[in-house]
Amino acid sequence: MNLDHVFKKTNKRILGGSTRRPEVPEGLLSKCNMCGGAIVTEDVKKNYYICPRCKGYFRVHARERVRRVADEGSFEEWDQDLTGGNPLDYPGYEEKLAATRLKTGLREAVVTGKCRVGGQETVLGVMDGRFLMASMGEAVGEKITRAAERATRERLPLILFTCSGGARMQEGIFSLMQMAKTSAALKRHSDAGLLYITVLTDPTTGGVTASFAMEGDIILAEPGALIGFAGPRVIEQTTGQKLPKGFQRAEFLLEHGFIDRIVERGELKQTLSDILRVHRAPGKGRAIAEAQQPQKAVGRQLQRTGSDKTAWERVQLSRDKKRPRGHAYIAALFEDFYELHGDRLFADDRAVLGGIATFLGRPVTVISQEKDQNFGMCSPDGYRKALRLMHQAEKFGRPVICFVDTPGAACGVEAEERGQGEAIARNIYEMSALKVPVLSVIIGEGGSGGALALAVGNEVWMLENSVYSILSPEGFASILWKDSKRAKHAAECMRLTAAELKASGMVERVFPEPEHFTEENLYQVTAFLERAVEEFLNKYGEMSGRELAEQRYHRFRQIGTTEKE
Repeated sequence: MNLDHVFKKTNKRILGGSTRRPEVPEGLLSKCNMCGGAIVTEDVKKNYYICPRCKGYFRVHARERVRRVADEGSFEEWDQDLTGGNPLDYPGYEEKLAATRLKTGLREAVVTGKCRVGGQETVLGVMDGRFLMASMGEAVGEKITRAAERATRERLPLILFTCSGGARMQEGIFSLMQMAKTSAALKRHSDAGLLYITVLTDPTTGGVTASFAMEGDIILAEPGALIGFAGPRVIEQTTGQKLPKGFQRAEFLLEHGFIDRIVERGELKQTLSDILRVHRAPGKGRAIAEAQQPQKAVGRQLQRTGSDKTAWERVQLSRDKKRPRGHAYIAALFEDFYELHGDRLFADDRAVLGGIATFLGRPVTVISQEKDQNFGMCSPDGYRKALRLMHQAEKFGRPVICFVDTPGAACGVEAEERGQGEAIARNIYEMSALKVPVLSVIIGEGGSGGALALAVGNEVWMLENSVYSILSPEGFASILWKDSKRAKHAAECMRLTAAELKASGMVERVFPEPEHFTEENLYQVTAFLERAVEEFLNKYGEMSGRELAEQRYHRFRQIGTTEKE
């Protein structure tokens, strides 16, 4: 059957009443107001409210959202009858509220309560665009604030689905103050070490974007969601500029570092469940005895290789394109890796890969420099992303494990404009005092401050053919001897090999590598690393935050000390 033909014949009246907003149409057969195609309404509802033709997302009512996210029968609604007033005595406002309540069956633009998601208890809030475009008035701010306060008292995570046109104009300054009130409550929730997740849906704009929507520890978004402070129409009218395609959409924000991930609606509940699970109390870890025998055999094999290589030969091996990259170590050593994106300031630098994972049952934060992205040369945005993830790890008590592999930090006009030096300095400064265990493993090149910005650890380890130096041998030779061709000689002078750095006390451990090291035989190295990381976590996991920072301070304090007390 040609649905378009049937639609034109029987639903002209519905066509006339359609709008451009992605609302779910009523009736058996209607028209998608995003792509214009004829659709069966029931099919849309069964398909997570997604158009089967264009895959566009329709807006979901709050209670339907709760039904889709919360475990069946687990939702307990809070403050159901809480409503606001008319603080400005705005004419007709009370009548408009009454009519909206009658039409939607809602008392206000947000539904809050407690539920389970994947068996894990959490506080949930969902905004509903049918209620005055989910604008934020006194009642909305009060309900969200109460939800945050109760989540803090009961030590529960908080998930908020945002959808809003921004502040409610009819309530003026009283609406504006809800930005501060909700933010203050969420800060207390954060200071209590609790998890806050926001899910940005279409549209999330204005004062909601400038407050609780963008304050999550983890910020997710639905595909194509409009997210911004000033709406596109306001920007065009104010500036006279024609906005580029995709401006202020979720994909735009991901590229510019402001959200962690875009999640398809059908995957959202599982994603939330996974995030909640990894933020629970750390597990005990599994026993390693079962793997010890094969690891010892590997060790005997590897310890016989490569002892006669020159420094320059090791430099070349550290740069080998077939050498395993950071993501390969993450895949081999960790489970449940969940990548997080963005520095929350400007961009998402793909030369830094970071996120949450579990290691032998323990939640950890993992960060690696990726040689496949801009040769591993990180921008200021990359270092700021890494630092954001480290601070998040500190809040939740997760150890930080970094894999270092870079010839040096990115250079150029853009890097300098965005403060490359400041970004590296800030990482070194903040890492020195982190109150969680920090381990850095140099797996390839460790070039200059670009490497040190991820290597201020309680311990620093190296692979046998990795290198760690003030800059590249070519750069060293060029600066000191005005001749970059003397790089081979420079490598010998720089004492940059793992063995030399271990002997000088610069690094704690060196791990042997197989000949012709590739991803195919990576397991021979990760067998050693897995045992060593477990030992590291057991050792430093027993220290307090103050003790960890103090140990890290003294580790670096003693470097270069010539006099013995």
